[in-house]
Amino acid sequence: MSVIEDRIGPKYRIGESSFTIEYMSRHDGNAMPQPHAHPFYELYYLLEGERVYSMNGQLLTACKGDLILINPHDIHTTSKGTTPGFERILIGFSPAFATGMELGLCGLLPFACSRMLHFTEADQPEMERMLWQMLQECKERKPHYEIAVRSLLAQVLINIHRVEENTRQSSPGPIHPMQDKISEIAAYVNNHYSDPLTLEEAAARFYISPSYLSRMFSRFTGFRFSEYLRVVRVREAQRRLLSTQERVQLIAEKVGFEHTAHFNKTFKQVTGTTPLRYRKEQGVHS
Repeated sequence: MSVIEDRIGPKYRIGESSFTIEYMSRHDGNAMPQPHAHPFYELYYLLEGERVYSMNGQLLTACKGDLILINPHDIHTTSKGTTPGFERILIGFSPAFATGMELGLCGLLPFACSRMLHFTEADQPEMERMLWQMLQECKERKPHYEIAVRSLLAQVLINIHRVEENTRQSSPGPIHPMQDKISEIAAYVNNHYSDPLTLEEAAARFYISPSYLSRMFSRFTGFRFSEYLRVVRVREAQRRLLSTQERVQLIAEKVGFEHTAHFNKTFKQVTGTTPLRYRKEQGVHS
C-alpha cells in the first residue's frame, strides 16, 4: 500500500443537518476520543488502510473496500488497526433526507442492524465512483446539485442492498488473539448493563487480569471499560426515554444507576443534555 499523507477535505453540507460528506486521509490512524452516537445514518467507506470499528458490542476490522453501516443512535467508535494510516469517505444523512427521495427506498432503510459490508475488487470501482461524484457535486454546487446527490445516495443504497443479497461474506478474522475475547466482553456488557459491573468482576468472569483487560479493552474499543459501560447504560436510557412513559428515577434504576443524581450527571456528560430535556426535545411528553 502506498504511503498515506494527511489530507482532510471540507465537510460539505446540504441543509443544516440533512446531509454531510467528508473525505479524510490520515497517516497516524487517529481514533475517536469518545464513543459516539447521533440521530442520523452514517456510511463509512474505507478507501485504504485498516481500522478497528467498535459498535454495539461488536469489534470489526475494516480494510479497503469495507463499508460500515450505522443506524441512528447506535454507539460506535474507531481505533487503529495493525497499520496506522487510512483513507476514507464519510457520509451522514437524516431519515428525513432519505425518505424525501421518491425512489422506492422504503425497504432499504433502516439497516437491519449496524454492521460492516465488504465490496469485492470487482464491486469497489462503481461504489467509489458514486462516492467521489457525490463529493464533486457538493464541491461544485452546480444547479440542482442537491437532486443529483439524492439520486447518487439512492444508487449507493440500492448498491448496498444488491451486494448484501448476492454475497453473505463473513467479516475478516481478528487481527489480535484478544480481539474475539474483547468482543465477547463488550457483548456481555451490552447484555448485562443493569448489573453492578466492574472491570475487576469482568476480568474474573473471563479469566483475564484486570490490568491486561483494561489495556486491551482500550486498545480495541477506543475507550476505557468504565466509559463503555457508562455509555451503554445511557444509550439504553435514551431508548427508554423515547419508547416509554417511565419516570426518570425508574429508568435510572433499570439501566444500572443507584442514584438518580449520578444518572442525571452522567447522562448530560454523554449526551450534552438532561434526561427530561432529551425526552422533551425528541417530542415525547411525560
